[in-house]
Amino acid sequence: MRQADPEPPGRPARPAPPADTLRTARSIAAVQLPCGAIPWPDGHVDPWDHVECAMALTAAGLAGAARHAYEWLRDTQRTDGSWPRTTVGGAVTDHAAETHHAAYVAVGVWHDFLVRGDLGFTSRMWPVVRDAICWVLDLQAPRGEVLWERDATGKPGAFALLSGCASILHGLRCAIALAELTGEPQPDWEFAAVQLGHVLACHPEAFADKSRFSMDWYYPVLCGAVRGDAAADRLAQGWDTFVVPGLGVRCVSDQPWVTVAETSELVLALDACGLPELAAALFSTVGKQRHDDGSYWTGWQYLNAAHFPAERSSWSAAAVVLAADALTGFSPGAAIFRDIPAPIDARSPADPDACGCTPASADVIVGP
Repeated sequence: MRQADPEPPGRPARPAPPADTLRTARSIAAVQLPCGAIPWPDGHVDPWDHVECAMALTAAGLAGAARHAYEWLRDTQRTDGSWPRTTVGGAVTDHAAETHHAAYVAVGVWHDFLVRGDLGFTSRMWPVVRDAICWVLDLQAPRGEVLWERDATGKPGAFALLSGCASILHGLRCAIALAELTGEPQPDWEFAAVQLGHVLACHPEAFADKSRFSMDWYYPVLCGAVRGDAAADRLAQGWDTFVVPGLGVRCVSDQPWVTVAETSELVLALDACGLPELAAALFSTVGKQRHDDGSYWTGWQYLNAAHFPAERSSWSAAAVVLAADALTGFSPGAAIFRDIPAPIDARSPADPDACGCTPASADVIVGP
């Protein structure tokens, strides 16, 4: 049985993750391909979920598997800074690229630095992060939102996604911290982050309506666009719509289907806005979907009393590991969602002319 990897020289020892959490992390490592990619159950790989899995491996101390995952990202990044939407067995199956996929690598690399403190590795990954963020920001609209994709022909997507842009904001702020750490500050990224944070907090009209998805409800909180009283209010407003007592969080509001990943992410959002007791109570529901090998079923259709889909996904397990870390603090990266670097004031637009509102009106929307 594989043990957690040792800490690098000079790094203080940290407590080991709980045995059940380590078992879950090992279930992720067990599906990793020889090339380093971490696939879905059907065999395809997308960069966002791959990074989420790498973060879980890092948090649990499986640094060798995590580094192999990051090497795959470095090896497969395209010259424009993006990654294909999906690959299967090393072959590209969808040549389009999504902006939140590319931005999330910065969260992973920052998380690795928090946990491992290996500046050499961070420096090796910095060009990957830099090129990815530059590609993402090329698709930022003047108002601040970032278009969701560039299709296989290179054409920009027609709209922006709220949850995707929230994840991009998280990535952008981590990238700003990495830029400072590596001695290559990027002031244009700071401007972009403020404008993106503002449009997330104050301009719901900037995004395609995906309000039936729970992610659009909690992601602005999870990724730092909305915090404090405004965050607690936002979560309270959607609670009865998306949370099924004793079971977890619906993926969509109109289906009797709770999912492990959405439940774990809401746990992270609750913890991030200062509601750890509520987060812990919600986290207790995910154990119902745990398999004996430590992996997790993707979801539960509670009217049919059946797992749906009938799969155990690496990224669901990864979300559980990250939520467990946030609540118990077994890794130095436990606060990756709670204490996001490069703070911004989302109430005030970086470019008021681009969005048409003033700081005073934004204060009313977001709260002090």
